[in-house]
Amino acid sequence: MNNSVKSLVAVLFGLIAGALLMALTGHDPVEGYKYLIQGGLKNPERIGNTLATATPLILTGLSVAFAFRTGLFNIGAAGQMLFGGFCATAVGLSLELPRALLLLVMVLAGFIGGALWAVVPGFLKAKYNVHEVVSTIMMNWTAYWTVYYVIPAYFKGTSLETESRQLPADAMLHQQWLSDMFQGSYINFGFFIAVIAVLVVAFLINKTTLGYELKAVGFNRHASEYAGIAVKRSIVLSMFISGGLAGLAGVAQYAGNASSLQIGVMPSQGFDGIAVALLGINAPVGVFVSALFFGILYSGRGFMNAMTEIPPEIADSIIAIIIYFAATSILIERLYHKLKLRRAANKKQGE
Repeated sequence: MNNSVKSLVAVLFGLIAGALLMALTGHDPVEGYKYLIQGGLKNPERIGNTLATATPLILTGLSVAFAFRTGLFNIGAAGQMLFGGFCATAVGLSLELPRALLLLVMVLAGFIGGALWAVVPGFLKAKYNVHEVVSTIMMNWTAYWTVYYVIPAYFKGTSLETESRQLPADAMLHQQWLSDMFQGSYINFGFFIAVIAVLVVAFLINKTTLGYELKAVGFNRHASEYAGIAVKRSIVLSMFISGGLAGLAGVAQYAGNASSLQIGVMPSQGFDGIAVALLGINAPVGVFVSALFFGILYSGRGFMNAMTEIPPEIADSIIAIIIYFAATSILIERLYHKLKLRRAANKKQGE
């Protein structure tokens, strides 16, 4: 059973479990799923909103998947996304440049901010073998409290102290013609940044010497070192790229899907990116499709609740169950092989 089939089986089990939950709570599963899908895909506006919702998930999923492919567990995408978004917001509120140049500087600031936030765990891993799970989680909360202090101190909103000032129109990723194309949805240039990131990461991982070296270090650090690959440099570089992708998610979220940065909130997309990467089998195209699927669920759950009064938590439960089955895919594979062997044995007995 290949990895894509495992992911499809995990999705199928999640949908079946969701149907059972709807039935147990006295609701019609067919009607619930109909409105759930309509909520994400009913018309161009909802499709645009689904794409916008999926955008940061694509980028955080890529971030986590890139680290996984190189043998690292980047659990710090949330903090890297938050800090990258903060850097982009600070640039957007501080500089007055032509719009195209300003957006380019904001994207670069977001990428570099997230990348530098991930370099610290990468350095600690390469130099002192500090486990990256521990250090990235610590960096999450360092980012949280840094932003919590700096936003009210230097970029406080005009009416609320819990969020930054609104970004000016020239510092937003919105474009009127794009919104009009999707009948007023909040889709923005962030989606195109995500698509470009998918293509670049796919090319880097599969078609370049650097990608081969990074994957080799992930497969076997000691063998790679014996083969002459600079293992420590590869670890730091891998975390740099992974963090940069998460930083781009911050740009897409805070300068695209929103217009200000709110303190006291850790972006859930950073943690959801782990699930997206897991379901997307750590492949760039798989991550893209997985994020779109999650985008449909997140966009459609409110519509499902409004039309049927099915609790939106049902959609969250479906996602959780899908993640569970994706994480336990080895059990699914063992069950598949057991059924295959039993079928072969029965066929042999019949002969």
